[in-house]
Amino acid sequence: MSTSPPPQRSRAASPEGGLSRKRSQFTYRNLGQMASYIPSCPLRVIAHIDLDCFYAQAEMVRLGVPEDQPLAVQQWWVGSFPSLSLACLPTFYHISDGELTIDGAKARAHCCELSSPCLWNWSDVAYRDDSAEKIGTDKVSLDPYRLESRRIFAVIKQHLPSHLQKMEKAGIDELFLDLSAHVHAVLLERFPELAAGPPGGDLLERLPMPPVSAFDWQADALIDLDDEHAEFDDPDWDDVALHAASEIVRNIRAAVRDELRYTCAAGISKNKLLSKLGSAHKKPNQQTVIRSRATQRFLSGIKFTKFRNLGGKLGEQVSQTFNTESVQELLAVPVEQLQQKFGDDTGVWVYNTLRGIDASEVNSRTQIKSMLSAKSFRPGISTVEQAMRWLKIFVADIFARLVEEGVLENKRRPKTINLHHRHDSQTRSRQSPIPLGRSLDESTLFGLAQHLLNQIVQDGQVWPCSHLSLSVGGFEDGISGNMGIDGFLLKGEAAQALNLGVRVRSGSPDNSGLPQLGEKRRRLDEGGIQRFFTKDITPPSVRAPKGGREGAADNGHDSATTPDQELLAQTNDEDLAVHGSDPCERCGVVLENGEALQNHQDWHFAKDLQESERGTTVFGNQPSAAARNPPSGARKAGPAAKRPGRPKKTERGQQKLSFG
Repeated sequence: MSTSPPPQRSRAASPEGGLSRKRSQFTYRNLGQMASYIPSCPLRVIAHIDLDCFYAQAEMVRLGVPEDQPLAVQQWWVGSFPSLSLACLPTFYHISDGELTIDGAKARAHCCELSSPCLWNWSDVAYRDDSAEKIGTDKVSLDPYRLESRRIFAVIKQHLPSHLQKMEKAGIDELFLDLSAHVHAVLLERFPELAAGPPGGDLLERLPMPPVSAFDWQADALIDLDDEHAEFDDPDWDDVALHAASEIVRNIRAAVRDELRYTCAAGISKNKLLSKLGSAHKKPNQQTVIRSRATQRFLSGIKFTKFRNLGGKLGEQVSQTFNTESVQELLAVPVEQLQQKFGDDTGVWVYNTLRGIDASEVNSRTQIKSMLSAKSFRPGISTVEQAMRWLKIFVADIFARLVEEGVLENKRRPKTINLHHRHDSQTRSRQSPIPLGRSLDESTLFGLAQHLLNQIVQDGQVWPCSHLSLSVGGFEDGISGNMGIDGFLLKGEAAQALNLGVRVRSGSPDNSGLPQLGEKRRRLDEGGIQRFFTKDITPPSVRAPKGGREGAADNGHDSATTPDQELLAQTNDEDLAVHGSDPCERCGVVLENGEALQNHQDWHFAKDLQESERGTTVFGNQPSAAARNPPSGARKAGPAAKRPGRPKKTERGQQKLSFG
């Protein structure tokens, strides 16, 4: 493969120089789309940066090992040998991808340094002198590598304009960059004529050809163009954009190396699929540029099972169906046949992916969605006590990371906890919600994990266990200062317990905050503001008048009632007032006194907030669901309230929908 195209004839020094003879295939609209990160923009520029042998590099930096000295990281045991992963070897060993997994004896034949990572034992986490001996019984800690990862990503952000950053962390050692807007700004700076816009104001007008016909790609690994494209053909603006992006990525990689001593590979192309394949093409410490005209040549030499989302069951299914892993052979398969085999959507996706078409976005997420701590056992563990000891380590590992996420300050916290257990070829999973309304600590997490393990053990036939993992997920942001509406709502078991006559005791001896069974529920007029904000309870002191819903609590729910009327029917008789004289202006419910009326209006306010947060008020001319469905079918005091903004009839082009 060539590293740069051969020199070509020069064009004018300005985009206007080629106007009389040739125009670009791209329009001014395409150029403008770059600034808005439009996924379908044909001038889009995506980069994927991948740290070389990250764990080994982190150990080399920590230990001060010279860059020309081989080093391997011992991570776990396989049989009687320690498995070495992510071995960082100099190029003279001819390891094409810079990674190696071998046993300890072979590693010592090639490596002068053999490093063990930081380990968790039963009580602490640290680098220890006996790491090599304990690698099979203790758990590897990734905390030091997470710290290094944050340092590296911080350097990358520092070398990008603050207002032109769109990054997606794809793993502890890799990330995607959407450089479209950044490159757009570079193009307007380098070619001022483009900034003036189309001469006639028509955005669909084609751009003039770029003023250059050859680029200096320096040390980039440049994929050769497809057979139908000649290397001496004039480059277009997509080539100019990729060339500008290659300069940006080259500077980022140099900054990471100069400041932190880490090397990384990179791939630069028009989408995430190609850029990720490009970063793995020339490792270590190189970057690969895949131009649009070189896509098919590049993909033809790669197995499609190496593609994103085709390395698992789907890729195996495609391979078995057509008895090949070659991209070139599958290009002849029509999209209709793929749709017939794998479904309409999946068939189209496979068809496009084989041709390097990918419109997936770079998601600017900097916060994690889940946390996992796991251990594989060889030989397997055989008792509950052994499993519990590992659960304590998992909990300590996860909680330490939760503290970094701000769980103690109520910044972020998970909503669910999951346990996975593997025995032979069978995997069992259990999940549980993490109780809200109380502080989250290690003892709470361990209690939940212990409960999930007990559920699995009760199934029987679970030993020996070859793999155990604990994870938390469903992260949500906490609210400091004013509480959100969810903070006042009881959900799930807590709400059900309240309906069954169970009250929540905040001052219980174990301070669990869970419902205490066997106690009569407090009268709602003594329960504080929480009684107005539960999903399964209605405002207090509401008395349905004769002919209303008074008898529904004993006779079951009427099929014609609204959900809010059903909620009213669940209220205990002792919570209903005998007489009422104060009507609600919004829904007409009659209440016993002014205080009850104020409480009832507070309930309406809370419902409005809840509906607003759920996004049920989709259109500005529609009332909220709370206003459409008042919490009672009681008699109205005065004429019915009007519903402002509701259209009297369907407009032209609309149709009425039946929602059952």
